[in-house]
Amino acid sequence: MILILLTSIMELNYLHTYIQVVEAPYTRLCSKKKILTVNGKFPGPALHVHHGDTIYVTVHNKGRYNITIHWHGVKLPGYPWSDGPEYITQCPIQPGGKFRQKIIFSTEEGTLWWHAHSDWSRATVHGPIIVYPKINGAGYPFSKPHVEVPIVLGMTKSCPIEKLANKYISRRQYYVIFALGNVGQWWKKDVMDVLQEAIITGGDPEISDALTINGQPGDLYLCSKSGTCLVFTVKFVLLRNNLLNPDDR
Repeated sequence: MILILLTSIMELNYLHTYIQVVEAPYTRLCSKKKILTVNGKFPGPALHVHHGDTIYVTVHNKGRYNITIHWHGVKLPGYPWSDGPEYITQCPIQPGGKFRQKIIFSTEEGTLWWHAHSDWSRATVHGPIIVYPKINGAGYPFSKPHVEVPIVLGMTKSCPIEKLANKYISRRQYYVIFALGNVGQWWKKDVMDVLQEAIITGGDPEISDALTINGQPGDLYLCSKSGTCLVFTVKFVLLRNNLLNPDDR
C-alpha cells in the first residue's frame, strides 16, 4: 500500500499539498482486484493551480515498491529535482520514505496531468492538472466556461484521437487529457504482472481488456454501468487537448 495524504494549505502563492495513494478494491469487467489509487479514487483528483503558483507536494511512500510522481508538461525551470522520472532527475521514493517536491508553474496555462513515474504504477495513479491564468491577470481570451469537466481518455496507436474527438466531443465543453501508453486502459490482471511478463518474454505487453474514460469502460463492455459519463451540452466549445505520443514518458 502506498500512502500519500491529500490536503491543502494556501500561503500567499504557495500551496502545500499532501497526497495519499492507497490500494483499494475496484470492480471492472465483472471482476474485482486491488489497484493503487489516490484517495481511493481512480483516476486521481484534479489539481487546480494558477499560472505563477509554486506548490509543494509531500509524498509518503508506505508501499512495497519505489514510486515517484511526474508533473507532465510542467517545465520546472532551474529546478528539475522534482520532475519525477526515477533515476533520471531524482531517486525513487523508497518504501517508508518521504520526499517533498517543489512544482513551479512558471509559464503553463491549460490542462496538463500528473502521474506516477515508476514501472506501471501510473496505470492507476494519475490525474489532471488544471492551470488557470494568473490571479488578477488578463484571463482567458474567451468568455468564462459554462461548465468544466475533466476527462481522461485512453487510446491505442490504432485509434486516431482526432477522429474520436471530432465525432463524440465536438459539441461539448471539457477539460480533456488524451493519455497514451498504459493510462486510460484496464487489465483484469495486476498491471505489475503484465509488465513482468513482457520483461521476461521480451515481447510486447499483453493488450488491455478495455479502454476507459475517467476510469470507466464504455457501456458496451460486460458488467459496465449504462451511462458511465455525464455529458453537458453548453453554449460554446472548449476542448483542452493534452496529446501524448505512444512512447512519451
